[in-house]
Amino acid sequence: MAPLLLTYKEKIKRLSSRIVEAQKPIRILDSVKLPPHVSAELRKSNFKELPVVLPEHYEKHSPIEFDADAKRTELREIIRDVQSELGEADDIGRLLVTQAEEYLTVIDLLKNRGRKEFWEYSRKLYGSPKDRIYNDTNTISDLGRMMYGILSNITSFGEEKPKEDLTAVNVVDQLNERFQAYFPDGSVSAKLSDGIIADASAGGDTVKIRSDSMFSARDVGILEVHEGWVHVGTTQNGANQKIAKWLSKGSPRCASTQEGLAVIMEIFSFRSYPKRAKTINDRIIAIEKAEEGADLLEMIEFYRTEGYSEEDCLQNAKRIFRGGTLSGGAPFTKDISYCKGFIENYNFMRSAIRAGKPELLPFLFVGKMHVDDVPLLYQKHKEGIIDAPKYLPPLFQDLNGLSVWMSFSNFLNVVNMKKVSEHYDRLFNLHL
Repeated sequence: MAPLLLTYKEKIKRLSSRIVEAQKPIRILDSVKLPPHVSAELRKSNFKELPVVLPEHYEKHSPIEFDADAKRTELREIIRDVQSELGEADDIGRLLVTQAEEYLTVIDLLKNRGRKEFWEYSRKLYGSPKDRIYNDTNTISDLGRMMYGILSNITSFGEEKPKEDLTAVNVVDQLNERFQAYFPDGSVSAKLSDGIIADASAGGDTVKIRSDSMFSARDVGILEVHEGWVHVGTTQNGANQKIAKWLSKGSPRCASTQEGLAVIMEIFSFRSYPKRAKTINDRIIAIEKAEEGADLLEMIEFYRTEGYSEEDCLQNAKRIFRGGTLSGGAPFTKDISYCKGFIENYNFMRSAIRAGKPELLPFLFVGKMHVDDVPLLYQKHKEGIIDAPKYLPPLFQDLNGLSVWMSFSNFLNVVNMKKVSEHYDRLFNLHL
């Protein structure tokens, strides 16, 4: 039987579907969870003795549920077929190859859990606080230190600590009511869960809420936009693609765009508040400390000095060390994605408006992708390969307000902020 003659679109659909299928058993966050004895031993020693976590602890408690060698072979075959069928110069082909190559690196990351080498692969996938922003002189660490100085001097307005008087059942009910408006076809829902560590977790069509957690009214608004509009919304938009199947699943390079977009929506919708922003920013400080050798006990103490509760100190510190070594030098660097992605996405939006291309902005929500992919994806949309995003936040449905916002933002970028600050500092010191 003669081989089938496939169109370009059919090739893309088939090849991207193979990548989606290949990545299914690769579950990064589940695989890097710290073993349960860590919390127990810390509490037993009154946080004075550093627990031991070895590679075999990960293999026992979070086994990799695929054959690493077979998966490497499968991914390399996909890379070979993409280059053969689409050509090495094809733009979408290069995207697919990049995604497949990232999953090869993820396998290396997971095979090095509990070892110092874990950090090398984490940095390759997610970056480091020491990375420069757009090859500028400023680093992500510089951003973290500047924001730390500002946010440490700001208190939340109104209640210092929002009252957590909503049960998980209350939150599920409120989110489902709000999701019905944003996802009117009923494709997305919130539900209770006993099997998650965080207070909330987004899946393909569900936001899971931990059944024993308590929440504030402010938390509900953040969950709506962060988990619902962005994380679930982009998954749904990617899953609705008729051809570009890879947009339904995000490889690590998508993390900064996804998390940064979620932070932007919290801010643009005025759901965020200083303490939450500081929590996100403190992760940059913490990861840099761990890269420089701080261990888990020192990290818990850092969070104590910042005024976190004992439970939050433990959970925040564990986020930094999951997958790596508790003695320092090998953190899981994914959590720089929130602030890093905010800068990347915001600058993309400003640049698009400045270039007279506001039509690009909704494509930030087209699926799981990196912000640098947006111009290509929009071009392929015009060619009938990429479907427009179905679910969009109100700001991105009507771009008038956002366009004006970004227009002024472009000018503010060239204002000498040092001189502005000096002017107002004189007035503050004179009258306050």
